[in-house]
Amino acid sequence: MSGTDWMSSRSEFAQPPVDLRTDVPHSARVYDYLMGGKTSYAPDRAAGDASARAWPSLPTSMKQARHFMHRSVRHLVREHGMRQFLDIGTGIPTPPNLHEVAQEIAPDARVVYVDNDPIVLTHARHLMTSTAEGRTEYIDADIRDLDSILGADELGNTLDLKQPVTLSLISIVHFVMDEDDPQGLVRRLMAELAPGSALAITIFTGDTAPEEVAGVGREYNERGIPLQIRSKAEAERFFDGLELLDPGVTLLHHWRPDATTEGVRDEEVAMYGGVALKRG
Repeated sequence: MSGTDWMSSRSEFAQPPVDLRTDVPHSARVYDYLMGGKTSYAPDRAAGDASARAWPSLPTSMKQARHFMHRSVRHLVREHGMRQFLDIGTGIPTPPNLHEVAQEIAPDARVVYVDNDPIVLTHARHLMTSTAEGRTEYIDADIRDLDSILGADELGNTLDLKQPVTLSLISIVHFVMDEDDPQGLVRRLMAELAPGSALAITIFTGDTAPEEVAGVGREYNERGIPLQIRSKAEAERFFDGLELLDPGVTLLHHWRPDATTEGVRDEEVAMYGGVALKRG
């Protein structure tokens, strides 16, 4: 039986109706709209348009976060033998998804996706198209409630935490406010993972276009989507105690650049990113 057939036989994704609150903007739908997707409603498009007016480079920056995810996954699979991934803040599925990137190189790769957005839950089946050799799972949980993630059967049945796991946090920690201690949440998650595990993360910043990015922050916050902008020093704190891979914490298009980064200017990217390993 193929991975897709195996997942299509599952029943737990036959969810009861979910209140998507289409009358207010939603971060996942705004992102999808600005990335050229079709899963959005009028309030999402209005929020996306207003944010893009504040900073026309916002869609470019968002796309660079996606490309960073692809490059970091490929690097970790090829160069560090990673076969397990925990992706928190998954968002609306956008091919190629993380498991598709990893399994193209290593068909036995296993991925657990985590998100707590109702709109993502309705699309979760699209994240379940694993190869026969590998496996994918989805957990409906909030990054601020780590017990609900670490204690989930879907996690324990899919990933072996005694073996290296990559924790992937792409375009998510800017929705975790300082009062919720996002760096502490990352440290706790990494503490649960075996030596040899990795962290791949992006952090929203205003360092490259301060006024424009501040305008994006205002648009999001005024529409009820809390958004935290951080400096490079704050971004570097997420890697405390870990061994950063070259080139360290940098603007996304400078992290092992390829064809997807050609022609991108620093002032068009408002995300730092980095990949680090957990030793000993």
